[in-house]
Amino acid sequence: MPVLLVHGIRASRTMWRHQEHDLRAAGHPVLAIDLPGHGKRLGEDFTVPVALAAIDAGVTSLGGRVLLVGLSLGGYYAIAYAATHPDRVAGLVAAGCSAVPRGVLLHGYRLLARGIHHLPDRGLWLHETMARRLLPAAGARDVLAGGAALDVMDAGLRATSTLSPLRSLAEYPGPVWLVNGALDHFRLNEPRFLAACQHGRVVVVAGATHLSSLAQPERFSRILLDITGQVVSYRP
Repeated sequence: MPVLLVHGIRASRTMWRHQEHDLRAAGHPVLAIDLPGHGKRLGEDFTVPVALAAIDAGVTSLGGRVLLVGLSLGGYYAIAYAATHPDRVAGLVAAGCSAVPRGVLLHGYRLLARGIHHLPDRGLWLHETMARRLLPAAGARDVLAGGAALDVMDAGLRATSTLSPLRSLAEYPGPVWLVNGALDHFRLNEPRFLAACQHGRVVVVAGATHLSSLAQPERFSRILLDITGQVVSYRP
């Protein structure tokens, strides 16, 4: 089963190195992409159409039908893509994105993003320091390897506020796994997200915070490997 991996905000495709290795070792074609304004696409404007086009290009490169995995920012765009391209998504893993991206939560993050952007280094020291303090050493190395998307956070959040993940989940007819760290604050609306799915399941990563694939990489890889098997045998 081909697997496409979509990263979180301010990160890049390098955050998936551990999962890429484990999936390939198990025989799965796998690709991690950069969204606009991130990784090798630093400097590009972040918009909804361009983000969805990046996912579409990745799906095409893997043969046209994939297990689509997105975390945080990438999860919201994976959900949106699955709803509009169900024939190209055999299964959907939406990780760390079980909160409606608007209201107080989004407003607070946008204020934080603007404040960080006004720091002398635009938040580079804070970004690197938080990664090294909050993640295992290997996870910090992976998330920092692709550079920091220092200028895209507010634009990315603004664009994401126009998405409707609950409606998109309701429109996608395939299997959905909502994978969340047990301590993730983005579980805020988890019951609503699960209820919106036609065929949904919640998977909780014990002891993990928001970036569960980096905080608990071995566990996250095992979850994905288990899901790939379920997708292959899935019958609606």
